Amino acid sequence: MAINRQVITSLHHDGSNLLGTKRLAFRIADESIVSGSLLTVETNEFCVLKSRGAVLDVYETGQYALTTPDKPLLGSIAQGFFGGNSPWVYEVIYINRSKLLIRSQGTATSAEMAEMAYQVDYYIHIDSREAALALITHLPFDGNVIDAAEVADYAGPAIEQAINQIVQVTQMEHINERINEIREAVKGHLSDFLAAYGILLNDLKVLIMPKDERMRELISLQAIGLTPLEAVRYYLALKMADRGLVSAPNAAAGMPFHIGGQPTGYYPLGAETGLPVSAVPVSILPPEPPPSSTESTEQ
Repeated sequence: MAINRQVITSLHHDGSNLLGTKRLAFRIADESIVSGSLLTVETNEFCVLKSRGAVLDVYETGQYALTTPDKPLLGSIAQGFFGGNSPWVYEVIYINRSKLLIRSQGTATSAEMAEMAYQVDYYIHIDSREAALALITHLPFDGNVIDAAEVADYAGPAIEQAINQIVQVTQMEHINERINEIREAVKGHLSDFLAAYGILLNDLKVLIMPKDERMRELISLQAIGLTPLEAVRYYLALKMADRGLVSAPNAAAGMPFHIGGQPTGYYPLGAETGLPVSAVPVSILPPEPPPSSTESTEQ
């Protein structure tokens, strides 16, 4: 805020704007605001003047000389008669009319009760004087500020409900096939919800993925055409390769690993590897246990 010789503006002395890119509204309450004060409204703002809770006027871009109920008490008269303070308390509220980016995140559950993490990015803005009044009427101030985080908190339940209506009845592997349907459902619910606060929704993006990192990797492997069993083997092989184990390719192929002609590990062999159990060489089968001491005595 900058109040210099009764000039009220949203610009700091260095030219930066107190609204920035994260604030929807900023409130200035100062007893030195009297009739004749100059109010400056930038091109990306609306400005609402209130007195004792009542809205006096809504201003668009320009500079205005304020006319308030204390008009007969100007300059030195007001300062001398009331000890330097106006008898009226005024609020100047700047409303950001630029497009702001907001992000909401949460968790939904699929038809298999698997946790899915979602992320919704959307753009909003205040479009008119009436919308500016609706914003300050229905959305409370956190101190002197209404910021994007507060809007995200209010809109979170509406977004979660819209996503869960579809995700909870959809199998995890088919969720992304319905992403456009989910996006339209979220857009409809969110538009109706924000309209009550005078906020216009412009566009949004929805991203849904398994919350567990291992599950995301396994689904990615299946997406390239691997069966669930092959995806598990390849996942194991990738983790072994990250640790520098030379037997990683054998894990991917489901084959044993040999050192000096002797098997050092066993992996599942059978129809899924293309090798029937009957075709497995005897040399890689587990050795038969030695005869017990009782059998040796009888012989």
